[in-house]
Amino acid sequence: MTTPESHDQTVRSADGTRLVVRRTGAGDPVVLVHGSGGGLHSWATVADRLAEEHEVWLPARRGYGPSEVPAGIKSFEDDVADLTAVIQTAGGASDRPVHLVGASYGATVALHTAAASPGRLRSLALFEPPLFAAGPRIAPLRDRYRVAFAHNDQPAMAATLNEVTQVPAEVVAALAAAMGDRIPDPVEAKRSALGWLHDLEALAEDDPEIGRWSAVGVPTLLLQGADTWEPMPATMDALAAALPHVRRISWQGQSHFVTHTAPDLVADALRQFFAEVPA
Repeated sequence: MTTPESHDQTVRSADGTRLVVRRTGAGDPVVLVHGSGGGLHSWATVADRLAEEHEVWLPARRGYGPSEVPAGIKSFEDDVADLTAVIQTAGGASDRPVHLVGASYGATVALHTAAASPGRLRSLALFEPPLFAAGPRIAPLRDRYRVAFAHNDQPAMAATLNEVTQVPAEVVAALAAAMGDRIPDPVEAKRSALGWLHDLEALAEDDPEIGRWSAVGVPTLLLQGADTWEPMPATMDALAAALPHVRRISWQGQSHFVTHTAPDLVADALRQFFAEVPA
């Protein structure tokens, strides 16, 4: 497979925040939204496969490099304004509707955006949005993480995030073993940690009621790994029951990391879904 040429450009959100967006390929526009701890690289291998038939847009969300880090507390309203600006740019002068795809926290952002601006979307695809990690339960974890971040206490930050995501201890151990002796780039690690803080701020103020997403009428594809830990499977069941126009795919042998471990599976599922959505 030949890797398509890509170009980075700047998009300004409604409040002036500078967002860096990577564009690759040609065809109907697809916007891929990364999760917490991610960035321009998060969807790269999936984007390369989709770019053979689609114009793919990969924004770095606010707080994640190389996009700007605005001062103040972040909310999902900020995320939606940012993503709306990207969607408007991807739609171009003819205001083409886009296929919107989100992973993890990025899928929650995509849901919020679909509820706010459904007319700009041709379809919606969501990979394991952590809707269980929202509301009052997250507030003390946000506060604990903020203190750990201020002291650059990496173990405390990691432990707090494990409580937020509810990753089982054996999965945490396996991820640590896979890292081996590799040391993350300190600059990137700092930006990722700051991005997590801003995401926790938004999650703590979000409404955990999943039934509210029944108002999202865009054709929707739910994607998940069959091996992802609870409460994600129960969350996906509840979301599937709430959404009025939904299809669902669960990959055996895959977990929350399938966009990295099996990009062909993800790209093939998205490509087929896009082809079946009415123009």
